[in-house]
Amino acid sequence: MTPMAALRGSSSRKHTRSLSAAVGINFLLLGILSLAHANAGNGLPLRTVARVPLSGPANRFDYTSIDPSTHTLWVAHMNAGQLLAVDLRTRRILNTIDAPGVHGVIAVPELGRVFASATDVHQVLTLDSKGKVLAHAPAGDYPDGLAYDPVERHVFISDESGGVETVINARGRRVATISLGGAAGNVQYDAISRRVFVDVQSRGDIAVIDPRSNRIVRRIPLSGCANPHGLLIDPSRRLAFVACDANARLLTLDLRLMRVIGNDSVGDGPDVLAFDTSSRRLYVSAESGVVAVFAERSRSLVKLGQALLAPHAHTVAVDPTTHLVYFPLESGSDGKPQLLIMRPA
Repeated sequence: MTPMAALRGSSSRKHTRSLSAAVGINFLLLGILSLAHANAGNGLPLRTVARVPLSGPANRFDYTSIDPSTHTLWVAHMNAGQLLAVDLRTRRILNTIDAPGVHGVIAVPELGRVFASATDVHQVLTLDSKGKVLAHAPAGDYPDGLAYDPVERHVFISDESGGVETVINARGRRVATISLGGAAGNVQYDAISRRVFVDVQSRGDIAVIDPRSNRIVRRIPLSGCANPHGLLIDPSRRLAFVACDANARLLTLDLRLMRVIGNDSVGDGPDVLAFDTSSRRLYVSAESGVVAVFAERSRSLVKLGQALLAPHAHTVAVDPTTHLVYFPLESGSDGKPQLLIMRPA
């Protein structure tokens, strides 16, 4: 081979190797992108673990609650009028309880009880850990979200359109009602201050209740928040997060200073919030089906992703032990309701 032919041959081999390498890299990138798309829920830092069929018609779900002592996920299938108990180990439905128009649900392991708001009959139900109904109590015009105070052993139920907090004891008997002066949003108990916090939607503020006297002791203005509805408290960092469903914002509230220190965008109609206390990830589900995921770093939030997950994906629960995230969906690809289970990607 002449020197020129050798040079041409060497160039040809280099070109072939370069072309092969480029093709290989392109295929690798395509594979990575495809895997990321498949696992990350259309841009979310989550990947699908399982899709579990749920019973009942393909209609609206609402709040959920995890009982770690029994490994049970309680799901309010609102428009079906059913409260579902799902075994998180076998991923099967353990029980289906009649609960007309059920909105809110909260499991209280220390009592071996579950409390649920049966909105259509204006009641709050007290159940045992297996789903047997033990008591009914009047809970106002439109009972919705619930919170438990472990000191007084009382449950607070937000009467959204009635504008009050109904208070019941551990036996499920009503012991007080507290007028909020406006439409009630979600309610949370703060273990550090031993106060109950309630969004007051029509006033654009939070009412702070002393559960010993069942009186409002303070109001916190929520500048930049239209119709505060969702609420979640991280007592360890002295922070609260407020979902503003009329202007798609998420406020971070400093509970030491009692003022807003952060304001982030989320999907339209933000509703339910869930917080992984070990990984410190906050999940915000919206009526629009858009989910936003944040990391809590120091005393602020960093958005990790936001995307449309599924139509009406407005409710979420997270297990801080397994880090699994649960989304009850009205319908899957087969048109039937399902529980979408995901984990951080």
